[in-house]
Order: sequence, then C-alpha cells, then structure tokens
Amino acid sequence: MRSKQLTKQDFEELARFRFGIRRYLRFSEETVRRHGLTPQHYQLMLALKGFPGREWATMRELAERLQLRHHSVVELVDRAQKQDLVERAPDPADARVVRVQLTAGGQRALAQLSALHRDELRRLGTALTLPSWDDNGDGGGE
Repeated sequence: MRSKQLTKQDFEELARFRFGIRRYLRFSEETVRRHGLTPQHYQLMLALKGFPGREWATMRELAERLQLRHHSVVELVDRAQKQDLVERAPDPADARVVRVQLTAGGQRALAQLSALHRDELRRLGTALTLPSWDDNGDGGGE
C-alpha cells in the first residue's frame, strides 16, 4: 500500500512541528547548561524519575530509554555520580544487577529544571502539536 502524496499544508505542518521541537531542544540545552549540568545529565535524571512504576533503573534500561550504548550510559552515570546527581545501589533480589537512582541533590536539580521545561512547553503551545493528516491525502474530496 502506497502512502498518499503530501500536500503543501502537510509540509507546512511538518516544518512547524520540526521548528517547535528544535526550539524546545535549544531551550532545554541552554537552560540545563546555565544550571551547571549537561543535557545528557538532565535526560538521565528525567529517565530515572520518569521510569514507569519505580524510582530507579538498570544500566540496560537506561541505555534503551536514552538510546545509547551500554558503555556510554556507564560513563554518563559515572560523571553524574561524581556530581552527586545519581547513585548506584545493589539490587536486593539479584546481585548481578545494579540500580541507578537519583540522590537528594539530583531530585532537587531535576525538580527545578523540569518546572522550567514544563513552563516552556506551555509557552510553546501549538508549536508542538502533532500535524493533523488529511485522510484524503490530497487536501480535497475524492
């Protein structure tokens, strides 16, 4: 089955959405750096706090969430641990597993940064609304 041809309006909506994503990412990068962290640290902390059903994650789970290789996550966690943002803890059920969790300092930093991100998303409004696709594909009736 072939995709329907995109209309001029489809391209405009895609461009608007892409521009909104880029504006948000730039805001995020600049805001996090102004607070003395890297964007990767913020992403790590958010992945931990936002992990479904619990407040910790394994290196493998973080690699999946962050779309990084395992060794890159280990290095990122090492750097974040040196800044007292995260800590490692043994899993009581499986000694082979290491849990990564936020420290109190990481919790405070994440809360402050995430509030700023939430406010920016509110300001962006419809810039991050998904494009609405015309079911007819050509903008008109068939």
